[in-house]
Amino acid sequence: MEYVYAALILNETGEEISEDNITGVLDAAGVDVEESRVKALVAALEDVDIEEAIETAAAAPAAGAAAGGAAEEADADEADEEDEADEEEAEADDDDDDDGDGGEGLGELFG
Repeated sequence: MEYVYAALILNETGEEISEDNITGVLDAAGVDVEESRVKALVAALEDVDIEEAIETAAAAPAAGAAAGGAAEEADADEADEEDEADEEEAEADDDDDDDGDGGEGLGELFG
């Protein structure tokens, strides 16, 4: 992760993302630098527009949050409908209990 951070620091300061510059940032931070990882990072970032990648990454959570918010709202509406149905069923059960001759469940059987 430190290697990516070094590349982001170089990008932010307007410096070239090169092996020497990444190695310099990592050395300054006290990181034991692996030359192969530096080379791989520079090669991977060669054709990448870092600013565009950052904007795309920042937009993804916002889009996900908007979609997630709509899904949560739909879930809440569904839960409200289920609660209403449960309440109606409970009221119907209460009405059935009142129709008896005053006995209480199993107690009436053993009289």
